Amino acid sequence: MKTEKELDAAIVQITMKIKDQYPELSKYIIEMPETIPNVESPEINRKALQDYYDSLDFLLKDYIKNQPAKNKNE
Repeated sequence: MKTEKELDAAIVQITMKIKDQYPELSKYIIEMPETIPNVESPEINRKALQDYYDSLDFLLKDYIKNQPAKNKNE
């Protein structure tokens, strides 16, 4: 199980990967429900961080999986 510090680092890493390699996905990060809690003072804990990381990971993997294969001659 990852610590909060490890999850923070993993979130930063995957967010930077999305912004650098797949900038078209950046708009979806802002719209994710995990980024907009529906409570006034949300508690940031290991589970919340893990859920957010998992949602970013799913977004990225799903996007990559559904990309058309590039032509080898391009």
